[in-house]
Amino acid sequence: MKFFFMMASCSLMFGCALGNSSEVKRAEKMLEHFQCKNIEVHDMPRSSINTFHQQSLAVSKEKASTYIEQYKHGETLFDMPLDQVVEQQYQLYKSACQSLGGVTSDD
Repeated sequence: MKFFFMMASCSLMFGCALGNSSEVKRAEKMLEHFQCKNIEVHDMPRSSINTFHQQSLAVSKEKASTYIEQYKHGETLFDMPLDQVVEQQYQLYKSACQSLGGVTSDD
């Protein structure tokens, strides 16, 4: 009976590890899309709204990267899958990019 319990526990842990691994891979793949193209920050007029969008670009990408790294180290920060959390950050990133007149890699 102990052997069965131990085997079941190992199988469950192995299955969770594989599930987490695929979430991380999907999230890392999504992180590759965090690219805002066709904007020239140096030519952009200085305004508070442009500064806000530029900061949003940096913060969204940094948050997504941090979430992935924390997840890899065993920290579960959210009640939703990691790739969905990264997708939410990507939507914020994409919106900021478009507001600055740029395009993201999936456009």
